[in-house]
Order: sequence, then structure tokens, then C-alpha cells
Amino acid sequence: MLALREIVERFAGKRVVVVGDFVADSFQYGDITRVSREAPVLILRHRETRILPGGAANATNNFAALGARAVPITAIGDDSAGDWLLQTFRELNVDVSGIVRIKGGTTPTKTRFLAGWAHTVGHQVLRVDYEPYSQIAKSYQKKILQLLTAKIRNADALAVSDYGFGVATPEIVRRVAKLTKRQIPISLDSRYQLMAFKHSGVTNATPNEPEVEASHNTTIGQNMAALERSGHELLNEMKLKSLVITRGKHGMAVFQPDQATVHISVHGSDQAVDVTGAGDTVLAAYTLGLASGGSPVEAAHIANIAGGLVVMKRGTATVSRSELLEAIRKAASEVAS
Repeated sequence: MLALREIVERFAGKRVVVVGDFVADSFQYGDITRVSREAPVLILRHRETRILPGGAANATNNFAALGARAVPITAIGDDSAGDWLLQTFRELNVDVSGIVRIKGGTTPTKTRFLAGWAHTVGHQVLRVDYEPYSQIAKSYQKKILQLLTAKIRNADALAVSDYGFGVATPEIVRRVAKLTKRQIPISLDSRYQLMAFKHSGVTNATPNEPEVEASHNTTIGQNMAALERSGHELLNEMKLKSLVITRGKHGMAVFQPDQATVHISVHGSDQAVDVTGAGDTVLAAYTLGLASGGSPVEAAHIANIAGGLVVMKRGTATVSRSELLEAIRKAASEVAS
């Protein structure tokens, strides 16, 4: 565990470019008052609204919380959600010069309604998504590529956070990867088009198990042979240096070329409070682990601990470097005893 602490200590100041889809995560909390006479639905008395960075914005937030110098490259609408995201990162002292505003555009927003009785924990009863009606125009894609090309020059790593809204395209990643003069980690988290990034220059990927199942039209579950087969096929097809498959309460599986698969048990409780955005935390911690000199297995252990911490928090959350260091210390002391 000493090596893990040393790696995390080196997170501070690492410059990570994050290209991907910024999302606003809105949480509407309400107390259940009664059932409506108009329809068999609950009536909620609004109690609180919270808006948090989601998607690539959450990944950026996690990089910053872990001590890195996060440099986001994205496109958002010129709406109130976009205003909020921009102001949030300015207040966090994150470089926002790579955030493009789309005139008349819609910032992807996921609005979750959580209902509960007075003095009880609310549970999600409905989600309403506000999404752009069209793909990002070529003029904005060109601007994103220009910004990415300029920002990548002195980066220690590139993180690709693809939520399907068109910012992080395989072509953009491919063109930028060719420009990197140094061997830096290029990590991918793609929600819907994992295999589209084949031959794009991505060096590492952190998909969850359902994303791997979808990419190979298979079911893994408790079938370890299917996990092995899918993991190695994905590793080879995408020509990755490492692949981390997150498996929820079953932990992680780490794949590397010509090496045995390493299985890591879930950190902490397997009864997650909220898994919203946990993949963003894993992407940030794993990428920083690699950028800070850790091996894929060491970086995966760090990411596993970070993921175990964040799923115990409600809503879209982050893990700080100090929290991560303390968790590593506690884990080391438990092993020693």
C-alpha cells in the first residue's frame, strides 16, 4: 500500500486534458404529500434543487478534486445550464478556455426527481432528460479539434469521456493521438460506442460490464469464461495497453497483453448508496494512476478504492486526494493487523 500512497501523492499538479460531453445533473428533492386526483401519481412538495457536474464535467471535477490540473475541452449550450457549468468550474479555478459555447444550443441536462416522506431518504421516481436536437455542427467540431490540438502539447494524460453527444468523436481522438510526441496515457470511457474507438490511439479503457456485454453481444454475469473471452478480445481488437472492466459489487478485472487477468474485490461495502457518476471517478483515478508512474494493476487498485468511496455518497460526487490517501492508509493498516 506504500506504493499506492506514493503514486497518489504524485497526482498533484498533473496536467490532464479531458475531452467529452459536459452534462448538468439536476436533482429535484420533494416530500410526498398525497396521491393526485388527476392521475395515480404522487404529488411532491418541492424541498430542494441541487445541480452538479455530470458526464465529462463530473470526470473533470474528479480530476480537480484529486489534485490534477484539469483542462476540459467540450461544447455546451448558451443556456442557463451551460452558464451554471461554466461558472462552477471558474469557481474551482479550472481552465475554462477550452469550453465552447454553441449559439442557441442545449446543454445536456439530466433532471432526477427524488421523493420521500418527511425525514426519510428520497428515492428516484422519475428522470427527465433535456438533450440537443442535432449533432454538433462541423464548425464547432473544428474548433474543438483546434483547442484539443493546442492543449495536448504539455499534457501528462488525455481522458476521453464520451456520453454520446458528439464532442469526443473517434476521428478527433485519432487525429490528436497522432500529434502527441510523448507516450502519455490516453484513457477512454465511452457509454455507447466503445468499439468505434478501435485504432484511434486510445491506450487504456475503463468500461463497465454492461458496456462490454453490449459491445460483444454477450452476457457475462457469473460466467468467468465469458468475462475472460470478452476482455481479451476487446484488449486485442482495440490494441490497448490495459483494460479495466468495472463489475459493480464484483469489483474489477484488469487485462493486459500477454498477462494473466487480475481480479480486484470491491473496496468497502458492496451495498452502494448511489452509483451515479462512479465511472467518472474510476476514469479519473485510473488515468492519474498511470500518469503518475503506476502500473495498470496499481492504478486499478487506486481506482477501485476511489470508486468504493464515491458510491457511498449520494448524487453525482467526487473523491478528494486526501480522502483517497486516508482510505489507502486504513486499508494498509487492516492488512497489517
